[in-house]
Amino acid sequence: MRTTARKLGVMAAVLPLGLALAACGGGGSTTGSGEGGGGDGDNTLTVWAWDPAFNIYALQEAEKVYQQENPDFKLDIQEVPWEDVQTRLTTLAQSQETGELPDIFLMQNNAFQKNVLNYPDLFSDLSGSDVDFSEFPESVVAYSTVDDVNYGVPFDNGTAVTALRTDVLEEAGYTADDFTDITWDEFITLGEDVLAKTGKPLLSGQAGSADIPVMMLQSAGASLFDAEGNPTIVDNAALTAAIDTYQRLVESGVLVEVNTWDEYINTLVNDTVAATVNGVWILGSIQSAEDQSGKWAITNVPSLDGVEGATNYTANGGSSWAVSSNADVELAQDFLAKTFAGSSELYDTILPEAGALANWLPASESDVYGEPQEFFGGDSIYSKVVGYAAEVPSNNTGAYYYEGRDAVSVAITNIMNGADPKAALEEAQSTVEFAMGS
Repeated sequence: MRTTARKLGVMAAVLPLGLALAACGGGGSTTGSGEGGGGDGDNTLTVWAWDPAFNIYALQEAEKVYQQENPDFKLDIQEVPWEDVQTRLTTLAQSQETGELPDIFLMQNNAFQKNVLNYPDLFSDLSGSDVDFSEFPESVVAYSTVDDVNYGVPFDNGTAVTALRTDVLEEAGYTADDFTDITWDEFITLGEDVLAKTGKPLLSGQAGSADIPVMMLQSAGASLFDAEGNPTIVDNAALTAAIDTYQRLVESGVLVEVNTWDEYINTLVNDTVAATVNGVWILGSIQSAEDQSGKWAITNVPSLDGVEGATNYTANGGSSWAVSSNADVELAQDFLAKTFAGSSELYDTILPEAGALANWLPASESDVYGEPQEFFGGDSIYSKVVGYAAEVPSNNTGAYYYEGRDAVSVAITNIMNGADPKAALEEAQSTVEFAMGS
């Protein structure tokens, strides 16, 4: 997932169900007192988070839920863009001024392990808390788990889906069922037929982005790094298969590449393509095209052919709550356990109002999650997606996830432009190894 201010701006314009993209990206101004948290016994927790319409709204509703049993409890919510959260954490760790930390802060899932490994003194161990981590997808919990110790409580859902234009598929003689539990080879075959019969590619993607190949990689439980954090870009069978599959998608015309994120969104809302594979948050952008209501369906994602561990489930994005080493730890743990890790009431409120789809699995059992969604043909898509989340394989992001992802993005671009695949991947691995040694 590429967390940019541009993506945040796109989602800010989306109406009712702006699903979680803003929660995965930065943006907004810093507000609040700027003071740290820290165990002063005043029944107040300081929190850093970004995006007023999503994360901060969710915190405000969580505060109300917790106040039902703790009427004197308060949250001091400070709006801090993601990029600034990362900068502050790095600065405070290097200066050892941990007293300036809030009690709780939001952390992008793909950055969690890097921060815990590099700055362990900033985090509190949540393993002994009342949070039942078995009630979250194992793959999501893994993002904030280091050496079998839990450091984060999962929040927004980045589970990937295949979203399909059912009217275009019908014109070609297909339904969403034909795209369920299939492989990427089958997807390409179907896509070539849809393109021939309707003139529409199935997919679009931003050129130079590794989003789709990396989603393919995680769908097989594979990674760019081994268990010790060493890069495994060269001789990585799953990565090679993912890049080859992506190249065939483009060369067949089943996937059309565009230059910018805005152009990608426009392909979805302006009838250019008939489908997309992305994190569930993309549904917010899709629903901005009100004239397409009832013409979309979702299903799981294709699996990689011939790759060990291949599944039809993956993810792209998401975030988790961390409790700092400066926190009123007991209060912070109890607050998280009784809200984001324990309240159906909370998730029933923030889903329809902000599109905040839970990673907390019991939430999917509520009537709100089971409500049919007219835009998606009356399907109960939210309970379906939480079910998908439980099936996503875990993979190791490591401390250098973003360096690895960026290097692979460059390699894919070079391969698409005719470079030798082995040489391109060797160069990518060398780039990551250099970053790790610097």
